[in-house]
Amino acid sequence: MVKYIIERILLMLLTLLIITGICFVLVRMLPPAELAPGDIHTEVIEARREAQGYNKPYLVQFGIFLKNVLTRWDFGISDKLYIGQEVSAIFADKLPVTIIVNLYSILFSIPIGIGLGILAAVRKNSLTDHTISTLTMVGISVPSFVYAFLIQYFLSYKLGLLPFLMKSGTDYFSPEMFVSMLPAILSLSLGVIANFTRTTRAELSEVLTSDFMLLARAKGLTRTQAAIRHALKNSMVVVLPAILGNFVAILSGSLIIERIFAIPGVGNLYINSINGRDLPMFMMLTVFYTAVGLIASIVVDISYGFIDPRIRIGSRK
Repeated sequence: MVKYIIERILLMLLTLLIITGICFVLVRMLPPAELAPGDIHTEVIEARREAQGYNKPYLVQFGIFLKNVLTRWDFGISDKLYIGQEVSAIFADKLPVTIIVNLYSILFSIPIGIGLGILAAVRKNSLTDHTISTLTMVGISVPSFVYAFLIQYFLSYKLGLLPFLMKSGTDYFSPEMFVSMLPAILSLSLGVIANFTRTTRAELSEVLTSDFMLLARAKGLTRTQAAIRHALKNSMVVVLPAILGNFVAILSGSLIIERIFAIPGVGNLYINSINGRDLPMFMMLTVFYTAVGLIASIVVDISYGFIDPRIRIGSRK
C-alpha cells in the first residue's frame, strides 16, 4: 500500500509537470497583453517580463517559471486584470468564496442524494423507484448552467423568492449572504444529488441480494431494517469516495455558475483571465485546477483501502 501511494504521488507530480509545461508553452506562444503607455505599472511589468525570460526560448522560460514557483511561490504579477498585483495574492483572496459555495452544495447534496438512493433501492421496481430513477437520469443529463437559467427564471424572476445575483461583500456566513448564494448552490447541487442517488441505489440494490442479507431477513428484520443496519454500511465503500469526486466535479462546474451569478471566486477569475489574456493569472489557476483533480483521484483510490480493510491496493497475496 505504501509503495502504491508513493508511485501514485510521483506519477501525479509528473503528470502535473507535463500538463503545466504544455499549457505554459501554448500560453507563451500567444502575444502578451498590451500595456498602456505611461501607466505607472508598465515599467514594473516590463521588468518582470524581462526577468521571466519572455525573449528567451520556451524551455528556458519554463525553467524560470518553475524556479520562481518552487522557491518563492511566485506565479508572477497580473498584467491585465489586476495590473501590478501578485496573482497568488489575488487567488488567495478569491478562493474562500469558491470553497464556501462548493461546500454548501456538497453538504446539501449528500443527505438528499443518499436518502433518495436508499428509498429507490428499498422499493426497487416499484413506482417510487421508477420515478426516482427517471428524475435521476434527467438530473445527470442536464448541465448545471441550464439549472441556473431555470432557477433564475422561476425562483428569481417569476416568484421573486431568491435574488438574481450573489450579494457583494465578505460576510460569507451571514443569513443574507447565504440566501444570495442559494441559486448557485441549487444549480450546482441538482446534478450531484442525481449522481449520489444513482450510485447509492446501484450499490445498495446489489448488496441487498447478498447471502448475508438473506440471513438478516431470515432472523426477522424487515427489508428496510436490514438495508439500514447492514447493507448501507457495505454500500458506503463506493459512496463515500464518490463524495470527494463529486466535490471536484462541482469545483469544475462552478466556472460557469460563478459567471452567471456574479460570484467573485476563482472560477469567474479563470474565465476573465482567459478573456483578458492575463497569462500569469491563467497559469496560476491552471496549476490549481489540475492539481486539485490529480490529488482527488489519488485520495479516492487510497480511501477504498481505509474504508474497507479487505481492500488493499497494490498489496500482494
